[in-house]
Amino acid sequence: MEHATRTPAPPPAGDRRERAPARGQGGVRRALTRRNRPGQWAAWAFLTPLVVYLLAFYAYPLYRNVELSLRDYTVRSFVRGDAPFTGLANYLKVVRDATFGPALWHTVVFTVVSLVFQFTIGLALAMFFTRRFRLSATLRALFLVPWLLPLIVSSSTWSWMLNSDSGVVNAVLGAVGLVPVHWLTSPDWALWSVTIANIWIGIPFNLVVLHSGLQAIPAQVHEAAEIDGATGWTRFRRVTFPLLRPVSAITLLLGLVYTLKVFDIIWIMTKGGPSGASTTLATWSYRLGFGNLLPAFGPGAAVGNLLIVIALVFGLVYIRVQRRQGTA
Repeated sequence: MEHATRTPAPPPAGDRRERAPARGQGGVRRALTRRNRPGQWAAWAFLTPLVVYLLAFYAYPLYRNVELSLRDYTVRSFVRGDAPFTGLANYLKVVRDATFGPALWHTVVFTVVSLVFQFTIGLALAMFFTRRFRLSATLRALFLVPWLLPLIVSSSTWSWMLNSDSGVVNAVLGAVGLVPVHWLTSPDWALWSVTIANIWIGIPFNLVVLHSGLQAIPAQVHEAAEIDGATGWTRFRRVTFPLLRPVSAITLLLGLVYTLKVFDIIWIMTKGGPSGASTTLATWSYRLGFGNLLPAFGPGAAVGNLLIVIALVFGLVYIRVQRRQGTA
């Protein structure tokens, strides 16, 4: 009996059409992956320096600061690296210290007063410079000088101006018949003196950011409000300021973070004195860690971490508010 050799029947045309694209898609994916691989390596190459910078100058110092605050460091144990672990003892020591309450209050006053006046004056100047007139660009550039000067120069200049004996401010007061003020050596005036200097230094930043925000508001919005009969104050209150709210929020947040950590202005002008009258958390942290013959590294780091937590809380509040506004 003869057995016929049977060849398998070819798959239906529909199956061939279904399988072919599957093999083709896999090949396309592999080809695209190979094609995009140089671009991915280039992206990682550009990203690596930033990651290294953040780890070296942000993550590691923050880790070391937290580690310092959780151990009982002395100069000897700092060198040898054998400081005993104390947990939250340094934080409890800081909170129970007699300096903590006044320093916290001085920080609040210094920060709030600085932010209010920096933002208000900066916004007024930004509104003023929205009008085009001769030398407006030159005047705006001159207002940036306090921001561009090194802080040590600005602080030293204010120290000279507010000097009780040879300062320009007291000379002007004497010329008009007023009693000279001990700006930097009086417990009643020291904190206000450093606050005034900090306001002067921070106004240009608010001016630049808020002026940019005002330039981004379409002119048609103001024209429509003017056609509707809105006065200048009504346009600002009902149109300009609400549209400027996102820029205002980030300006205040950045100003808050900067003002919380202000150290050099206060230290150069008053060193936190007299008798702690202008001591803030930032200057107290420095004094604990570096301002004594027997430095207290742990408590100093704990005060610095408290400042970080305060700034972080306000940052989280800002993010939450922005998300609510985005979903509204």
